[in-house]
Amino acid sequence: MDPSIFKAYDIRGLYPEQLDEESAWKIGYGTAQFLRSLLRGYERGMANAQSLCVGHDMRKHSPVLVDALIRGMNATGANVIDIGMIDTPQMYFAINHLGTCGGVQVTASHNPAQYNGFKISGLEAKPIGGDTGLKDIKHIATALLHTKGRLDGSVEKCTLWDAYRQHVLKFLNPKVKGLKIAVDASNGMAGKSVPELFGDVPVDILPINFKHDGTFKHEPNPLVEANLAELKQTVVENGCDCGICFDGDADRLIMVDEKGQTIGCDLLTALMVPYFLERNPGSAIVYDLRSSHVVQEEIIKHGGTPRRERVGHAFMKKTLRDSHAVFGGELSGHFYYKDNFYADSGMITLVHVLNILGTSDKKISELIDPLRRYYSSGEINFEVEDKAAAMKELAKVYASGKIDDLDGITIQFKDWWFNCRPSNTEPLLRLNVEASTDEQLDKVLTDIEGILGKPVAH
Repeated sequence: MDPSIFKAYDIRGLYPEQLDEESAWKIGYGTAQFLRSLLRGYERGMANAQSLCVGHDMRKHSPVLVDALIRGMNATGANVIDIGMIDTPQMYFAINHLGTCGGVQVTASHNPAQYNGFKISGLEAKPIGGDTGLKDIKHIATALLHTKGRLDGSVEKCTLWDAYRQHVLKFLNPKVKGLKIAVDASNGMAGKSVPELFGDVPVDILPINFKHDGTFKHEPNPLVEANLAELKQTVVENGCDCGICFDGDADRLIMVDEKGQTIGCDLLTALMVPYFLERNPGSAIVYDLRSSHVVQEEIIKHGGTPRRERVGHAFMKKTLRDSHAVFGGELSGHFYYKDNFYADSGMITLVHVLNILGTSDKKISELIDPLRRYYSSGEINFEVEDKAAAMKELAKVYASGKIDDLDGITIQFKDWWFNCRPSNTEPLLRLNVEASTDEQLDKVLTDIEGILGKPVAH
């Protein structure tokens, strides 16, 4: 097994060069062993708590990987509930709805078609990452010498779409109607989930790339601006109220306004702040440290408690739970909800967007424009071999600023700030800069490029 497929938050690689059926069997075996070992007390005697959920996305090789994964789980004596082809957030729902000890979604999220992988969740859909069990699963899986064993566990097929629809739509304001939105499913799981969940909702949805057969018209990554071109054109030409683009497994989304302008996910977080705090006064709201300062300002303005956190769903979800935060937003397009088991959901985010637009007499651009108070670089990548030395140099050059190292290095001045953090898997530094003026932003970027070199496309 190629050990490089084990990432910080999931397992992912090229099929079949890096990730094949043998790897899937061993990962299934290791996952079942690990997750069941975490059961304590009363849970150990519950049949469902001894079981695992398995689901998959629309990639062509997902079914064969699911089959091998389940056989590996069964070889440990674990029972499996196969919930079929689903979006990733439905896995979080299924684990809690069925009361299993965890589950695995077979998906490569936003990666190209030749990739596949596994997103592993534990009890109550808590994330299993490098520091919360993925290293243990890797140790078990890579130590296995063969893929043989008695299939002592059972397999039950189960469809949860009706229950999942009820869960998602319970957040929808019944007054919402008459909106027209364009939705680009990126040929991913939103092409199945949106019709299943929103088919009876009185909203006019213009579908784009809803075909989900494992091929992609554009890569299923909405963070790449070029991938939004068709969505923007559809929104403007059809007079839509907004547009939404999902990633491959539908746990993330990017929004564009009625003019076809991209709305940064930190601005969408800021837009939802008063919406959630009106219903949950004084609650904490979590945001990742790359977000615009407007997010913190809006939380304080509306009486909430800002919680700034490291980048990554494992950190965001833990902080949401620890602080009992009602909501959290990440620059990557993940949005997290207390009432969704502290997990992220693209579909529930769509519901809340509909609620905001459907109960306002303003267009989305009019709601967002007051939040565009600063100038942002967006995330820029630099190829740097010695990442630690480069960040040390930044700290030296900008030593007069307020410095913290929550995630990489963040340095703040009165009129501008930046965060520079290392990639977990590549020789890259990721830079985000925000300033009060466009001129200040350009100057800071020029100065930092003198230290880190020219940006690279990644």
